[in-house]
Amino acid sequence: MNFSIQSVLENEEFQLIPLEQGDFESLYEVASDPKVWEQHPNKDRYQKEVFKNFFTGAMESGGAFKIIEKATGDVLGSSRYYDFDEEDSHIFIGYTFYGTKSWGKGINPQVKKLMLDYIFQFVDKAHFHIGKENFRSQKALERLGGQKIAEEEVAYFAEPTRTNFVYEIKKGDWV
Repeated sequence: MNFSIQSVLENEEFQLIPLEQGDFESLYEVASDPKVWEQHPNKDRYQKEVFKNFFTGAMESGGAFKIIEKATGDVLGSSRYYDFDEEDSHIFIGYTFYGTKSWGKGINPQVKKLMLDYIFQFVDKAHFHIGKENFRSQKALERLGGQKIAEEEVAYFAEPTRTNFVYEIKKGDWV
């Protein structure tokens, strides 16, 4: 891999900063609301011990970010790059979550735009795992131009295997 999957990414409103060990408490504060995980494959991530596994996986991925609102300095959530496939020229974007106060405010499209604009300098396709029952995220990805291309079982870090859809956005289709 000849690029960094942990560069600081930002626009006028938001900053994606590489996740560090010291970010656990501020990120858990956002993640501790059960509503955040209602449609995610693992609905227990609001529990501190379960979230610790999620956070450890994020750190070990080498591609995780905390999402910061620049005006307030508030941590809004997290997302990450993972599973780079050099041969097929794709990378996954996912494990994204936001606190409920960020829902419905157009934050996710801006964050995904930052991530896609950056990564399409290096790969031809971005893939996304989305839980089979996570209708909110499926709609969000379809609004960004994502196409459902597969269904597969995904073994999340230290969590049970879950059925996910794989969505794809191609560099040539990204505006």
